[in-house]
Amino acid sequence: MTDTLSVVERMSATAVAPEPLVRRKRRGNRPAWEEPPTVVGEAAKGVTLTGVLLVMLVPLWIIVVTSLSTQGAVNRAGGLVLWPGEVTFEAYRVMLQDATVRNALVVSLGITAVGTVVSMVVSVMCAYGLSRSRSFAHRFLLTLLIVTMFVNGGLIPTFLVVTGLGGYGQLWALILPSAVSVFNILILRSFYSSTSVDLIEAARIDGAGDWRILWSIVLPTSRAVTAVMALFYGVGYWNSFFNVMMYMPTDSEKWPLQYVLYTYVNRGNGMPGSVNSGFGTALSQTAPLSLQMAVVVLTLVPLLIVYPFVQKHFRTGVLTGAIKG
Repeated sequence: MTDTLSVVERMSATAVAPEPLVRRKRRGNRPAWEEPPTVVGEAAKGVTLTGVLLVMLVPLWIIVVTSLSTQGAVNRAGGLVLWPGEVTFEAYRVMLQDATVRNALVVSLGITAVGTVVSMVVSVMCAYGLSRSRSFAHRFLLTLLIVTMFVNGGLIPTFLVVTGLGGYGQLWALILPSAVSVFNILILRSFYSSTSVDLIEAARIDGAGDWRILWSIVLPTSRAVTAVMALFYGVGYWNSFFNVMMYMPTDSEKWPLQYVLYTYVNRGNGMPGSVNSGFGTALSQTAPLSLQMAVVVLTLVPLLIVYPFVQKHFRTGVLTGAIKG
């Protein structure tokens, strides 16, 4: 009996022994993303992320510190200030006292708000219509939209059309020519196409029409992608200044903040159109570079306030909307 048990034990050991070898062989054939993280890999990721973070934060730090610096601190640093020394808010006081900057801030906020609403309404309706397989000529319209991503009339024909419609010198010329992004429509369409067909059919059986389905079913189930697209449009309108160069280059009362900054940095010796306090007189007491950086900070503040509330939707809104469908 004892001999039999020893034989069985030796056979069991022989049968079990190759298993770790097989496991090691399979583990060696696994893709890199299925392997457990190593210490070197984790350290490399940390160093890389730290480097990327510094690349983004250091310029913001320099801009803010320079905007709070005096002329003497700017002269000692030879330009942009890295370490804060003499702190002063004189640049912000001079900037906010100027009528051109105040008007530009109001214009930028108005264009961003109105333009985002217009763009989202058009994009949502277009994307929802193209996402329904039974909608009229949806394949032809989708193909036509995709073609416009690669072929367009050009800058001069666009200028002639806008000016021909009376847009020269009008604020709507800063919104309508760039009101729709085909790329954003395609993302919205991809997300709307993944909406449960059974849910939509159940709503139709209950008597809901397309407007009711869009408002009560599609939009509530796609809040993430809607928030992301609204942020894309809002940032685009807030940072836009090229349309101003084409349609209202001489009317400073309708300049947005970005174009005021561009004009001041480009000319460097006073804000054109400033008639009340004027930067030209204030520059004798305020560092011009600090004043430029103060305007830059003013253009960044609204985005820094809004972005944290929308950032959580990026993963769900963009990646999920792009993968589905």
